[in-house]
Amino acid sequence: MTVSALALRANATFIGSTVGRKVVMAVTGAILIGFVFVHMIGNMQLYLGPEALNHYAVFLRTFLHGAGIWIFRAVMLTAVVLHVWAATTLTLDSWAARPQGYRLWEPKESTYASRTLRWGGVLLALFIVYHLLHFTVGSAHPDFREGDVYHNVVAGFQVWYASAIYIAAMIALGLHLDHGLWSLFQTLGLQHPRYKRYIRLFAHGFALLIVLGNISFPIAVLTGVVK
Repeated sequence: MTVSALALRANATFIGSTVGRKVVMAVTGAILIGFVFVHMIGNMQLYLGPEALNHYAVFLRTFLHGAGIWIFRAVMLTAVVLHVWAATTLTLDSWAARPQGYRLWEPKESTYASRTLRWGGVLLALFIVYHLLHFTVGSAHPDFREGDVYHNVVAGFQVWYASAIYIAAMIALGLHLDHGLWSLFQTLGLQHPRYKRYIRLFAHGFALLIVLGNISFPIAVLTGVVK
């Protein structure tokens, strides 16, 4: 069987079709959105002091006798890989369908969030690597202490450029969430013309909530609210 025949056969399946890959991206996107929200809520323990945040970190590491954190990481890794795969293949298909760009193009219906979705995804992927090296592995941290999450957060955000990276990344995340959440409802058939306006407002509001919640952490450290 030739390579072209194999490609056609793969595309004939639901997972290989454009619709199938959009569904994969929507479902994995929903998982990642849920994580982002829960992660932000958990990090709010920062405002309760060292004991609260460090106890929360211990709970995450010991949940289900330590197996919970590995189950969670496996689910998240799978969701990220499938999300990136679906987004990349759909982008390549889109480029292949129009190898030559528009001579004159003016955005009418699209938003800034939708136009920056692809490149924003690339930036977020790079940020995730940095975030893991910074707060999980500790190799990119100026004074990493194993098990002392509160200290690591405060000491990490006291470095101005690290805080700047986080704030910029959260703005990119907000734009990604804004359009991604809107597209999720469309892809999964959860949108109706009657409720279109409310879904749009929900996407805007949720994205803004995540951005403001997450950038509050480095700002609180830099301004001395959290010491």
